Amino acid sequence: MFLHGTSRLNAAGHLEIGGCDVTELKAEYGTPLYIMDEALIRRRCREYMDAFAATGLGFQVAYASKAFSVMAMCRLVDQEGLSLDVVSDGELYTALKAGFPPERIHFHGNNKTPEEIEMALDAEIGCFVVDNFTELALLEAIAAERGANVRILLRVTPGVEAHAHHAYAATGQTDSKFGFDIGNGSALEAVRAAEAAAHLDLLGVHSHIGSQIFETEGFQLAVERVAAFARKAKEELGASFRVVNLGGGFGIRYVEGDTPLEVSEYVAAIAGAVKTHFAGIDAALPEIWVEPGRSIVGDAGTTLYTVGTSKDIPGVRKYIAVDGGMTDNPRPALYESKYEAILANRAAEPAAETVSIAGKCCESGDMLIWDVELPEPKSGDLLAVACTGAYNYSMASNYNRIRRPAVVFVENGRSDLVVRRETRDDIVAGDVIPRRLAAQQPAAKA
Repeated sequence: MFLHGTSRLNAAGHLEIGGCDVTELKAEYGTPLYIMDEALIRRRCREYMDAFAATGLGFQVAYASKAFSVMAMCRLVDQEGLSLDVVSDGELYTALKAGFPPERIHFHGNNKTPEEIEMALDAEIGCFVVDNFTELALLEAIAAERGANVRILLRVTPGVEAHAHHAYAATGQTDSKFGFDIGNGSALEAVRAAEAAAHLDLLGVHSHIGSQIFETEGFQLAVERVAAFARKAKEELGASFRVVNLGGGFGIRYVEGDTPLEVSEYVAAIAGAVKTHFAGIDAALPEIWVEPGRSIVGDAGTTLYTVGTSKDIPGVRKYIAVDGGMTDNPRPALYESKYEAILANRAAEPAAETVSIAGKCCESGDMLIWDVELPEPKSGDLLAVACTGAYNYSMASNYNRIRRPAVVFVENGRSDLVVRRETRDDIVAGDVIPRRLAAQQPAAKA
């Protein structure tokens, strides 16, 4: 397994992250356990901030909280000077409870409810990213009732199909549930409507072309098409885009063969394209906003499991089961995502066999890794799966009424609990037994 950030093998032959031996983390917090490398998260944040500062352009880096949203993460992001993207009232509530400055919050989503819009307006967030005409009219109506002025971006689809690792991760093409299409004219009509709205302040446009992208060409093409659109909006409607948000999608290394670029390479390519294609449209170049999520937290996360049972099918496959699975990491089942792993308590030992890692859910598709080389796993061993910081905790479920894991931040030999492990009482906390079922009923006779 490739070691990311502060991960290393210590003198005992154990995996160590943030100066913490994972066998000791298991003893204190149990498994499954999400372990987040705080130093690596901060380093990634600073890479983005430093890279954009070097371009000389105005900018905002907004952490896409859908990747991993907990109050401690919101605090960390605030400390590093980033803005924050949210896509639901739950993510917004998390940010506000954490004390995140609302003026640096951007609200995304293709189906914001009136209640969510009201909540965001009450909080006086910085910006709405408007996704469709229904939302545009609803936001104007609610703002008018309040006598408020609301800053917005319009999400547009530039017709760019990024080289995403899975079809579900591509979002910039014409056939997408997101945004106003540039090619069919709806984006220009949205600009016209936004400019005519008395209570909406159109800052500019937003474009997101996909996820887990390993090259710059898609971003550069998106900038070119958005710039052509900006020029048309200026010429036909007199509209000026002060902000161009180019989304996220910057890739990370999950397994051997993944080839992400350095943050500075992505940023330099985007900034260069903006300087080239937006020159002369307005007196000043627009601010660049981006929304990294996975590339900030993805490789900073490791999930620790305890090995349980095994099943050896001679000549076919050997299955090793762990105490988690698709409830804490649904991405292999959803996207055929690939991961690397080691036996964290025997990390210095050479590989002895090829096994497949199965979860404990009652589903044949509950597989975390197919065919990984490990020392012969034994019941009680600790399995560490790398690069689980993004979209693992966020997408975790209680399928089979399995409790969601705890989350810890580790740094400089210290571990801090940031999400406690769910209890059995948490599992039934929302259940309600109707009065008609409350009394014990005699069993029906056969």
